[in-house]
Amino acid sequence: MAASNQKKTVIQLVAVVITMGALAWAAVPAYNWFCKVTGFGGATNVAETGSDTILEQTVKIRFDGSKERGMPWDFKPMQQEIELRIGETGLAFYEAYNPTDRPIAGQASYNVAPYSAGGYFTKIACFCFTEQILQPGERVEMPVTFYVDPEIVDDPEAKYVHTITLSYTFYEIDLPEGYAALDQKADTNLN
Repeated sequence: MAASNQKKTVIQLVAVVITMGALAWAAVPAYNWFCKVTGFGGATNVAETGSDTILEQTVKIRFDGSKERGMPWDFKPMQQEIELRIGETGLAFYEAYNPTDRPIAGQASYNVAPYSAGGYFTKIACFCFTEQILQPGERVEMPVTFYVDPEIVDDPEAKYVHTITLSYTFYEIDLPEGYAALDQKADTNLN
């Protein structure tokens, strides 16, 4: 009888571990999907062109840049803030610099605050859409083109937003296969 209970307990524990692992694996994609659908967490929209409507009301856009711990790049916004009319297309730049002696790939995650404005902040083009690879000593200016959707003035929570903060955090990712092979070949040739 004791062996049967032990076997049952082990099976239950294994089931719990598998379930927790599956939930942990699915958490990030599920959260990203939820944020994109609802605008929660400051997720933004994407458009191919600017707004057809430009209002007289203005909004300040502040810019913030940070790096994940261990990311060797220097990364910062090139301007602290700009003021735009709602619906007007804005252009801002961030600067990244790779001070190391090896190529490094990075990807930027972003957030918009306050959260109520996230669903109205629309990006047309952004360096955050793709991975970035900087060569040793390379410094680049990375643009983001955006507008604030005029529908923000009809939202009971968001219509009183006068300042929106766009934040990016860069984190290191694996180099694409071709770059990784070139990097390894360069290391071999140096030794």
